Amino acid sequence: MIVLKSRHEITLMKEAGKVVAGCHEALRDFVRPGIRTLDIDEFVESFITKYNMEPAQKGYRGYPYASCTSINDVVCHGFPSDYVLQDGDIITVDMVALHKGLHADSAWSYAVGNISPEAQRLLDVTKTALYKGIEVAVEGNQISDIGHAIQTYVEAQGFSVVRDYIGHGIGRQMHESPEVLHFGPPHRGARIRKNMAFTIEPMVNVGSYECKLDDDGWTARTQDGSLSAQYEHTLVITENGPEIITEQA
Repeated sequence: MIVLKSRHEITLMKEAGKVVAGCHEALRDFVRPGIRTLDIDEFVESFITKYNMEPAQKGYRGYPYASCTSINDVVCHGFPSDYVLQDGDIITVDMVALHKGLHADSAWSYAVGNISPEAQRLLDVTKTALYKGIEVAVEGNQISDIGHAIQTYVEAQGFSVVRDYIGHGIGRQMHESPEVLHFGPPHRGARIRKNMAFTIEPMVNVGSYECKLDDDGWTARTQDGSLSAQYEHTLVITENGPEIITEQA
């Protein structure tokens, strides 16, 4: 069941989204060669708790960290560790803030130092794909129109869209209905309605879209070892179109 959000709930989600966006803005300067991914996780947890909010990923289904840090061929859910970022890496940092019972969720990919032209193009295409999906997230369209717009764009650029991990409704639960696929045919699934809230979070690979899971049960990698990137926003549907509540300055 898709839960439409009240004005009060949307207000709280926007407050959480502002903190998530602010953390991503701060990470632009913090992410650099020579720091550990654990340092990033500590930065995220400190930033969110400073605003009296909770890093909702920590403890979620046993996940032990405040953020996911996914490097190079890691598609999503990478564990923070003692790995030291190297010049040329790309990293996706995913975080969720919980504020008075409401969630906001955003992932962003960052270049570490000087990256290859291929890696930069992957970041650019993935970020554009996110906004292509957001453009069609309007009242009256159907949920699958989002994935169709993303897949059409990404594949035209010569990359692939991950199938195994998708966007989702969000609110009092981190994951709610509807499921938001980033691929597939248009004009299917639930109608998009005012006061719906959900994430769009395409994961794009240089090579095949197929993934494999590490022994930790969380870390997903590209099957072929190619680079992967992800950008994610939480949005609320209004009569004037989608409002991105995790938009950075």
